[in-house]
Order: sequence, then structure tokens, then C-alpha cells
Amino acid sequence: MRKLNVLFLCTGNSARSILAEALANHLGRERLRAFSAGSHPKGEVHPIALQVLEEIGFETANLSSKPWEVFAGADAPHMDLIVTVCDRAAGEACPVWPGHPVTAHWGIPDPAAMHGSEEQVHKAFLTALHQLQHRLALLLALKPEALDRMTLQSQVRGLADGGAAQSPGVDEAEDRR
Repeated sequence: MRKLNVLFLCTGNSARSILAEALANHLGRERLRAFSAGSHPKGEVHPIALQVLEEIGFETANLSSKPWEVFAGADAPHMDLIVTVCDRAAGEACPVWPGHPVTAHWGIPDPAAMHGSEEQVHKAFLTALHQLQHRLALLLALKPEALDRMTLQSQVRGLADGGAAQSPGVDEAEDRR
């Protein structure tokens, strides 16, 4: 079985999409190859995103904030799945992705927008990490035969609320991207 290429998008590509990339590459190392990018990348990864990943033993040296155009060109890796993790990026006009990959939106509150004590901000990053971990675990629980394009579309969108995936064939007409 070949690995699915997954691109996680966020506006700044400094927190949520970075967390998702690191988690997906770790948890799904046998089934997924993950990347992340932003529509308006900050140019650097949020230090607390790096901190929480390092606290759980993840390597962070190769994580970087980059524009989504990096993955829209003909020489970019073919993406099977593109997941927006912030509401702002989900509402933006995206590039036309080669191969028309499956798209989904998993809205996660922005931990970088948290104002409060250092402990509160750290907790916001951990909460985002746990929400992403839950959704990725559900994705990875799908049987490999459920990962054809049509079934994957409905299954991955069903994970948006963190609940169980939908039945195959549910409302593919919603595919607006």
C-alpha cells in the first residue's frame, strides 16, 4: 500500500498546520507522508509549537513555515488529501492543486491567538495538539480500502467535528475545491 500525501494548510503555517504535519508524520509513518504550508506564512514556526512537540519527543529540526504555492507546482509531490486546519484558510481561494486531491476542513482554534499567562498559552497549544491527534487517529483507523478518492472525501470530512466518519458516499456534492 502506498503512503497518502497529506498537506495541512493554515494561514500562517506557524502553529496548527505545523503540529498536524509533525503528528501525521509520526502517527501515520506507515500510511501517511505529511506536509504543511500557509496562505500567508509567518516565515517561522511558533516557538511554543516547537516546545510542545519537543516535550513529547518529536524531532522539529525540519519543520518550517512556507507558502502553499510550494505544493501547487508541477514538480511538487502529488497530494492525495488537503486539510485546512483554520477557518480563515478554509475561506480563502486556494491554488488549483494538481490531480484534484480530496479536501477537508478540520477547524482547530488558533493557539497562537491565545492571550494569557504562559501556562494558558502552553495549554492552548496542547489542546490543539490533542484535537489534531484525535482526528488523525480516526483517519488512521480507516481501513486501507476506504481510502479511495470518493470514500476518503466523505470519511475525512466526517472527522471535522472530531466524531466518527460518515458513511461512504455522503454528499460528495459538497466538494467545492
